[in-house]
Amino acid sequence: MFSTHDLRAGFARSLSAMYGTEVPAYNTLVDVSTAVNADVLAADPVRAERLGRIDRVTAERHGAIRVGTASELRQVAQIFAALGMEPVGFYDLRGTEATSLPIVSTAFRPTTAEALAINPFRVFTSVLVTDDRRYFDADLQGELDAFLARRVLFGPEVLALAERAEADGGLPDADAAEFLRLATACFELSPEPVDRAWYARLSAISGVAADIGGVPTTHINHLTPRVLDIDDLYRRMTDLGITMIDEIQGPPKWDGPDVLLRQTSFKALAEPRRFTEADGSISEGALSVRFGEVEQRGIALTTPGRDRYDRLVSEIDQRSAGLDAAQRDGIKVEVWQANWPTEELGLLANGEGFFEFTASARRIDDEPPRTVAGLVEAGWLEATPIVYEDFLPRSAAGIFASNLDSSGSRDATLEGSPRDLDWIAEAVGRTVHDPMHLYAEQSRAALVTACAELRIPTPEETR
Repeated sequence: MFSTHDLRAGFARSLSAMYGTEVPAYNTLVDVSTAVNADVLAADPVRAERLGRIDRVTAERHGAIRVGTASELRQVAQIFAALGMEPVGFYDLRGTEATSLPIVSTAFRPTTAEALAINPFRVFTSVLVTDDRRYFDADLQGELDAFLARRVLFGPEVLALAERAEADGGLPDADAAEFLRLATACFELSPEPVDRAWYARLSAISGVAADIGGVPTTHINHLTPRVLDIDDLYRRMTDLGITMIDEIQGPPKWDGPDVLLRQTSFKALAEPRRFTEADGSISEGALSVRFGEVEQRGIALTTPGRDRYDRLVSEIDQRSAGLDAAQRDGIKVEVWQANWPTEELGLLANGEGFFEFTASARRIDDEPPRTVAGLVEAGWLEATPIVYEDFLPRSAAGIFASNLDSSGSRDATLEGSPRDLDWIAEAVGRTVHDPMHLYAEQSRAALVTACAELRIPTPEETR
């Protein structure tokens, strides 16, 4: 019997093997990530495993896929449910910036600390917003909706096996193997020809719209390993002659605690594709839509922490307008050093970071402090940061846009169509978890257990 966790780990391995065959540069990215992680571990074992055991970090992956309709989103949610992956968060990548894209997203991932420790596979899943008039007029929407309605991304056999796996908590060996084969095949790059004129019409609006609605199937858009020093990886990949995007998205490299998520990627590579021409003939060509992303994860931030983060990002934008990536990174470091606590305890004391807690092995005879930070500082509790398991819409949009041939077009004078977490929940027919609530529950449960072990009251506030 393959449990839900076995299926998730098996799917991550199968998808990784398939993607490495399709995009060989991904294998290079994994190899370099593994080498960087080994070097960080050798140089500083405590730092290397502060945000997760090295075996988990090295095995960790997140993928990204794109679908076109609420129906397709519901079907892919069923496949991920078989793997113990639930929808978490809502991301609107449309925005107002030049990087705005006609998609909204959620992330499917395990939601408990135990499941994440076993295998933390995540898939950032985007759906096209075809009724957003900033991008698609009524006529094009009608054509696009009709095109999407005709295609079948997930066949009845894989969906039936997924339903059984979710209901039974796994599958027998033979069925598990078949499910993993079928599920992996759903995300392979199709050899079917692409209608060149149709694809070009959508590309003029957005390369992402063309990648979703201009082809008869979906595919894995990128697969992302986790690295412990993303700056070192960026240098090594560049030294190997691999073209990287201009910037590492997210917070800067600095001497204080890593927070949230830093991401970068190698540029999308031209892949051979066949095209159907206007006269019905088939020609050879290429498309550049898939790339290799890599991430460095930090500490999950509370609502006050995210508020401060957003304010600092806004300040960086104002101060770095018109500057290149290197100059912008220098501004990031200045802003971070001036405004963030330089120690984890500062994040904890400010109530800006999420932590788990364990009772200290040291005997304490004094009266316990009344705050969590006080208990940690006085040695009653040991605090371990909770890893940020989710995504940043700005960074995601930035990486997507950095791998497009053009910024596309949209009419900012028109109104966009409403999309929110409730819309995603209705589309998938499932609860969409609030990531902040998940982190808060994990932190609180650990605090209650640790205080019970120490036989002291649980502080009602975490500052």
